[in-house]
Amino acid sequence: METRRLGATGLTVSRLGLGTMAWGTRTSAEDARDLLTAFRSAGGTLVDTAHGYAGGAAEELLGGLLEGPDRDEVVLVTKSGISRSTGERVVDCSRRSMLHQLDLSLRRLRTDHVDVWLAHTWDDATPLEETVSALVHAWRSGRARYVGVSNHVGWQAARTMSLLQDAGVPLAVDSVEYSLVERRPERELVAASDALGFGLLPWSPLGRGVLTGRYRTGVSADSRLASEEFSRFAGRHVGDHTRGVVDAVRIAADGLGVAPAVVALAWVRDRPGVVAPVVGPRTPGQLSVLLASEGLDLPEQIVDALDEVSAEHA
Repeated sequence: METRRLGATGLTVSRLGLGTMAWGTRTSAEDARDLLTAFRSAGGTLVDTAHGYAGGAAEELLGGLLEGPDRDEVVLVTKSGISRSTGERVVDCSRRSMLHQLDLSLRRLRTDHVDVWLAHTWDDATPLEETVSALVHAWRSGRARYVGVSNHVGWQAARTMSLLQDAGVPLAVDSVEYSLVERRPERELVAASDALGFGLLPWSPLGRGVLTGRYRTGVSADSRLASEEFSRFAGRHVGDHTRGVVDAVRIAADGLGVAPAVVALAWVRDRPGVVAPVVGPRTPGQLSVLLASEGLDLPEQIVDALDEVSAEHA
């Protein structure tokens, strides 16, 4: 697998990341082990998780699988600032909560540091200086080798970066939703990334599953849309408003002899500023399809056609 620098840092990562949001819920421990093994065998190094995934079960699973020499071969990304301890989504990027969640993450992951630590989202209720102070403290204490943000638009990432720079700490990355049916990062974030030097980690690069084409003819019983936990998350891009994009991806995939997911993934992987799309396959079989994107460079004509048909989502 090819590698890229994480923004303007010296850290090199695989240009595809493995996400763990469903680990401990829809992905079993056995499948998680097989996913990580297959990803590592393909040359993948970037593994993404978060304090709030599956109430901590995702980090627990990952920590057990990475215990030992494999830990040093993986670039481990985790996030703090969102929890679901009460069943509801709670945003808290205060210094107390951020550092407390980081400590819990390190314990679950069975390590004394993470490679990249992100503020999971923007928190209107907490002064940005306070959130940044937590990032700085983790960086200076060695508990996080690099720091960044998640779900920040351009001006938010720029403000965070300015405060970090005042403390002598670089902003490495911003992790955001980015796909053919979610192109809003192109409004200002991509330009900010280019101007300021931080990288982009797209999550849901397959449009929460819709770009695989699996919802064109209905909802299968094993899909995210059919699950109580993920139905609201997965359903956002399902419907007539994305049908034209889904059909265009399918036509391109048929012409290239690959799966639609491979086309959608290759498109976002090669957008300006992107370091590595983060995929969340539930099974090793799904991952094997996605790994085929490593051998695909989309022809310019197909890129132009996909850009045009998805323009309304920009």
